[in-house]
Amino acid sequence: MTPMLIGMSLLLAVTMVVAGVLATRPSQALSISILAAGLVSLLASVQFLLLAAPDVAMTEAAIGSGLTTFLFFFVLGRIRGGDRD
Repeated sequence: MTPMLIGMSLLLAVTMVVAGVLATRPSQALSISILAAGLVSLLASVQFLLLAAPDVAMTEAAIGSGLTTFLFFFVLGRIRGGDRD
């Protein structure tokens, strides 16, 4: 591994930890926590790409970052809106 790749991986890891802490703080707004969890997943997909696993990176970006974040916001909107079936 080149020093630049190691530095980028370390920076991504630190950013993921910070976003993970933001996602789990109880005093945060729920939407901020959902966005922070999506950011952790997005950064994980970039990390997988740097580690030469593009198939895992695409899956993590699509499912972990995209679909899960959308699903959380959809459910949050349903709960706050009080919609009933």
